Amino acid sequence: MSRVALVTSADLPDLWDDDHPLRDALRQRGVDVDAVRWDDPAADWSAYDLAVLRSPWDYTARRDQFVAWARSVPRLANPADVVAWNTDKRYLSELAAAGIPIIPTEFIGPGESWSPATDGEWVVKPTVSAGSQDTARYQLPGQTDLAEAHVRRLTEAGRTAMIQPYLSAVDTEGETAVLCTPDGTGELTFSHGIRKGPMLTSTGGGAIDPGSERITPRQPSIPELDLAARVLAVIPGGTKHLLYARIDMIPGPDGAPALIELELTEPSLFLRTAPGSADRLAEAILTRL
Repeated sequence: MSRVALVTSADLPDLWDDDHPLRDALRQRGVDVDAVRWDDPAADWSAYDLAVLRSPWDYTARRDQFVAWARSVPRLANPADVVAWNTDKRYLSELAAAGIPIIPTEFIGPGESWSPATDGEWVVKPTVSAGSQDTARYQLPGQTDLAEAHVRRLTEAGRTAMIQPYLSAVDTEGETAVLCTPDGTGELTFSHGIRKGPMLTSTGGGAIDPGSERITPRQPSIPELDLAARVLAVIPGGTKHLLYARIDMIPGPDGAPALIELELTEPSLFLRTAPGSADRLAEAILTRL
């Protein structure tokens, strides 16, 4: 019998609820499945035919430790090199250089300072985060001091801040997430799409609860599917080694989709929202096994 570890965190010992359909679909196919904390010192990762990253969301304060752990796991999906690249959102600058339209982003590292060049609404967040942690929206000029203080808190803690304009399409259209899993040849292909409603509903806000996300099914438009394909085409190392990808996007000021994030490490896959998606991913895991 094949053994699979679905990798989680101490806060979610029985996995995020949305991953239960995957767990159940694998067990229905005769796979022995365990939920295992990524930082469990007693875990024997060599005992598993595959370890699948799912909800290790407490890694953000220990990213270096997390990347080192990923490199120590014999069979990990998605692989450690992808984890190292994708857990720092500065990868967005690489995608922009490859011609991918992204939300305009300014990166401010330790020892650097930031003052807004223009008024308007801005989002401040760290480049290493999960579930919108340490993310807030500010209305300038009224909240300039708060926004600058947020950036300073991040950089003085040795983190890199990223500043982006808040796009009004979040409130009207919401975000589109394009979810991809491998087809029979191992190439990533479209699995399902969802709409995510706005989470930063007030300026200067505090912590975001991932459980408060308003998720509904959505069929991505042709331009959105085209953007997803363009993003997949420029992933370093290609996509044959990937078990899943989530491409988040939103209409830019010109109405064309722009990339928010490319999620390759531990994204919610919204399996409960899309019937059949857990079975498709389970079959891809069986093929990988």
